[in-house]
Amino acid sequence: MNQRAELRNHHQELYRFKIRLAVGAVFVLVLFSLLATRFVFLQVVEHEHYETLAENNRISIIPVAPNRGLILDRNGVILAHNYSAYTLEITPSKAGDLETTINGLAEIIDIAPRDRKRFKKLLEESRNFESLPIRSRLNDVEVAKFAANRFRFPGVEIKARLFRHYPRGELASHAIGHIGRINDVDLDNLEDSGDLPNYKGSDHIGKLGIEQKYEKHLHGDTGFQQVEIDAGGRAVRVLSQRAPIPGNNLYLTLDSRLQEIAEKAFGQFRGALVAIEPKTGEVLAFVSKPGFDPNLFIDGIDPLNWDALNNSPDKPLNNRALRGQYPPGSTFKPFMALAGLELGKRTPSYTISDPGFFTLPGNAHRYRDWKVGGHGSVDLHKSIVISCDTYYYGLANDLGPDNIFNFIGRFGFGKKTGIDIEGEVTGLLPSREWKMKRYKQKWYAGDTISVGIGQGYNLATPLQLAYATAILANQGIAVQPHLVRSILDGKSNQTTTMPFKIEGGQPFKEENLERVRLAMIDVTQPGGTAQRVGAGAPYKVAGKTGTAQVVAIKQNEKYVESRVAERHRDHALFIAYAPADDPKLALAIVVENGGHGGSTAGPIARQVLDYYLLGKKPQGEAVTAEDAAATEEEHD
Repeated sequence: MNQRAELRNHHQELYRFKIRLAVGAVFVLVLFSLLATRFVFLQVVEHEHYETLAENNRISIIPVAPNRGLILDRNGVILAHNYSAYTLEITPSKAGDLETTINGLAEIIDIAPRDRKRFKKLLEESRNFESLPIRSRLNDVEVAKFAANRFRFPGVEIKARLFRHYPRGELASHAIGHIGRINDVDLDNLEDSGDLPNYKGSDHIGKLGIEQKYEKHLHGDTGFQQVEIDAGGRAVRVLSQRAPIPGNNLYLTLDSRLQEIAEKAFGQFRGALVAIEPKTGEVLAFVSKPGFDPNLFIDGIDPLNWDALNNSPDKPLNNRALRGQYPPGSTFKPFMALAGLELGKRTPSYTISDPGFFTLPGNAHRYRDWKVGGHGSVDLHKSIVISCDTYYYGLANDLGPDNIFNFIGRFGFGKKTGIDIEGEVTGLLPSREWKMKRYKQKWYAGDTISVGIGQGYNLATPLQLAYATAILANQGIAVQPHLVRSILDGKSNQTTTMPFKIEGGQPFKEENLERVRLAMIDVTQPGGTAQRVGAGAPYKVAGKTGTAQVVAIKQNEKYVESRVAERHRDHALFIAYAPADDPKLALAIVVENGGHGGSTAGPIARQVLDYYLLGKKPQGEAVTAEDAAATEEEHD
């Protein structure tokens, strides 16, 4: 009995064992099937994905920023170039506590308070995953010190970077502009324009002037290096690369020596000068005084320098040539005279008797001439030579606001010239419609009187005045002013000359232009308001002086310049073209608080003309405020 029971139990146990074995085998098979399926999925289906991840751990794509194009003047003088130097940079997202990191770095490398302030400013403007410079232009000793201590500073590295440099400093700074670090606004603009991929690896972009306007030409095309890296993230070898294409070199229309002479001629005065070649529109000098050093902005300007520039009462960051708006004063009169001739409101022989003031019919208000007692008998020629206000009061009244607006507008007043840098303003050539829209008031006869002598609502930039003078010198033909003369392609090494753009315009009657020209020549001769400009010159200068009020004076009050605070004195203006019989240069000058055009702005023009036409370098010093105040008997 017991043996049979034992045999039955054995078979039963064997049966159960087989069942368990089968279940276990199925379970193991299922597990192996799942594992095999996963292997197949990873090795076959996801092979490309994981291969890419593995390669990315081993290979890094490093963008290589291109060399930025050079900026040179018309004679090949370098105005902006690049050089290579080491920079100590921190990536905030990787560096941990920034203050601790910077203090630690300061123990081995000199980090000045201004470096810390600049870094803080950059940190506020940038994204925390970008590397930001804490020190630039490290020497070899500093590089070696950091290399020995690199393990102590995660997120800190030394980079070799190209730096922009403006070797002439402030010279033509408002025309050339400057570059600066790319900020969020720049990134958004690059993304919108589709240029963002080309700026991988680039930290800077043009911010102002030529650097900004011609950014696409100057930047070049970014290259790359495919680099194998080790576990520590250090480069082992370069696997492949595509060289960057350098930016294009720009040759400007500016003559740097002429620019330098013009800037020095201003001395301590504030103001602007623009000199244009009438037949081509090439801008030969573009002065805004005072200027600024564009080198300050490359790495992000430190707060101390920024405050000094931004809060200076002289406003060195204000581009006066492009954005300064001034009443044109008596420089407006040659254009008014031509309007009178062209529109039949005046003849060369038409003469008035100037008592020293003008009154409108039925109005007792007197519009005073600058000369008490008047100029006596005045015709068109004399009205320009001695700058008779009374003559132009009457002419403006006879022309009316519509004729003035339509005719004078042909010289570019009240609109942008289209010069190839950003930021130009329109100035103001007033009209009936403008006044109604601006002030909700109708146009009065008194408004016309003031406009006729370049005062009232009139506003013009120095660039507009130079442009208008160039049109006058070019027989009424307007040529758009421009600053870039030619472009040297960084890839093909081919030079493209920029064509000048004729804006159009109907030539004026030759005899009328001749009348105005002869009168403007006599402005610079004995008896004219700018007689020192023409004194002893071997060429003829056609010019016109002007004065623009800064502070209004009462009806019966006499303006005495020496008794007025310097910043309340009148602005001095001068326009000219020369040689008068074959104009090669047209210019406009505004000297802020300089007094009279003939005594302050005129001598600046003479230095510029002498150098450009004769190659003659200035012998004397710049005109001073004391000189100008001492000659206040001369008027515009």
